Amino acid sequence: MRKILELKSLTAGYDEKIVLKGVNLVVKENDFLGIIGPNGGGKTTLLKVILGTIKPIEGEILLDGNDSIIGYLPQINQIDNKFPIPVKEVVLSGLMSHKKIFGRYNSENKRRADELMMQMGIIHLKNKNIGELSGGQLQRVFLCRAIIADPQLLILDEPDTYVDSNFEGELYEILHHLNSHMAIIVVSHDVGTICSHVKSIACVNETLCYHDSNVISQEQLMAYNCPIDLITHGEVPHRVLKHHK
Repeated sequence: MRKILELKSLTAGYDEKIVLKGVNLVVKENDFLGIIGPNGGGKTTLLKVILGTIKPIEGEILLDGNDSIIGYLPQINQIDNKFPIPVKEVVLSGLMSHKKIFGRYNSENKRRADELMMQMGIIHLKNKNIGELSGGQLQRVFLCRAIIADPQLLILDEPDTYVDSNFEGELYEILHHLNSHMAIIVVSHDVGTICSHVKSIACVNETLCYHDSNVISQEQLMAYNCPIDLITHGEVPHRVLKHHK
């Protein structure tokens, strides 16, 4: 199976502070990886390294070819929704890295944007400014933006945040469909939901421990030094973060 991304002996941090050390990870073309871990454990730093917004202190980041495309859905609270830009332009902006500067969007680009907005149920909002949208609507808009270029790897940071109940189930149905032709990494505190959908799990807490399954035991989490408590009610597993410093 073709590798999309590989991290080798990665160490990363800020100034003098090391946040991650000795991280090794391979993401292949059909992977659906859920990343869990405590606040301050390094999940955000890991994403920044993969996205190229910070450079590692040590180690290697290998992508499959120079034309590798990564789609990214940030946390909604990181998005400036006060900027006066219409929904359709936000969606199309996902193509900017593939166009020459000042290049115009062609009819195929606009057709693809309309198709995605239709699938997400936001086509009627295409001319509204993003500042007029609810959190769930914004999530739909930025998911369209993240996938309009058909990335090889889609990364979602806390996608359950601000998602309305009507869209939550639909979101994971969409992700399962997308996983047929792209790898996916989902970071979430909703571990119960993640384990219902992903194929594998990584716990990030200063280092990274990879688990090649979506079924994980309390003993394994303790061995990974991942402060998560597992509670099971009948056939439905529930997972909540334990107290951590």
